[in-house]
Amino acid sequence: MELFKYKEPINFMGWSRRFGLLSLTLVLLSWGLIFFKGFDYGIDFAGGTLIQLRYDGKAPLEKIREDLHKNKAFENATVTFFGSEDEVVIRTKSSSKSVGKDVGDEVRQMLKDTGKFEVRRVDMVGPAVGNELKEKGLMATILAIIGILIYVSVRFEWRFALASVVALVHDVSIAMGALVLFHIEVNLDILAAILTLLGYSLNDTIIVFDRIREGIRTIKDPDLAGIINESVTRTLSRTVLTSLTTFFVVWTLDFFGGEIIHGFAFTLMIGIIVGTYSSIFIASPLLMWLGFDVKGFRAKMAEKLKREKEKEKMRAMYEQGTL
Repeated sequence: MELFKYKEPINFMGWSRRFGLLSLTLVLLSWGLIFFKGFDYGIDFAGGTLIQLRYDGKAPLEKIREDLHKNKAFENATVTFFGSEDEVVIRTKSSSKSVGKDVGDEVRQMLKDTGKFEVRRVDMVGPAVGNELKEKGLMATILAIIGILIYVSVRFEWRFALASVVALVHDVSIAMGALVLFHIEVNLDILAAILTLLGYSLNDTIIVFDRIREGIRTIKDPDLAGIINESVTRTLSRTVLTSLTTFFVVWTLDFFGGEIIHGFAFTLMIGIIVGTYSSIFIASPLLMWLGFDVKGFRAKMAEKLKREKEKEKMRAMYEQGTL
């Protein structure tokens, strides 16, 4: 299905420098936010205790804070609404060692005069476990990028692989910068979203690269920029349709899923937008900037085709008994 039809290829590469400067600015700003402001780690990585309560009516935040601060284990606890005014989340850096085994019963006892409520969730993670999860999450992301680099190198050519990895780093950097900017807690759900983003962005880039590689074989234009413009224009309809449908699904998750899935969905929404943009304006121009040689690639393809034909000829002669 063609969403857009064009008589002439769109000059994407003519805008590549402008968008390259924009992307560099966004990545540097994202790194600045990450290094100078830092992530707001959830209890999965920072360790601590999280208790979610649901009241029959509006939760009395001030009364809850006052009663909690009377207990030494909860004196530094933060209390915030969770999606609606009848649900609250209590966060404290104390682990199970300091707050006791049954945190739910202790909270019920401390807050019994704040109104009628139920304890919906209690999560506890020790500092050592949080650090281990953080290290393993970082290692999983690095191994995923290395695996992608190897896969694309084998399937395409090293310039394609390097361009795809740079685009992935670009996408992840901006997505993580947005997490810092909008104060989204980084937890295991966010890590899952980042790994999902790597796969989605790579898939989009591979499809564009496949069309460019096909264009190098079939389009007579000797200029790489012209080949990229025509190839990206041909795949633009598919790219836009896929991105829009995926975006609306993730937006629906965010809108109807509530606060508990907001971080995951928000990360994916940012990633879909940035990933679609980078496949066209980052990964593709990098092939030119890395000095990709169209003539050399065509010569290699012709030599490979010649060897395949010789092998087929030798096989046919062997089967006919003439070899």
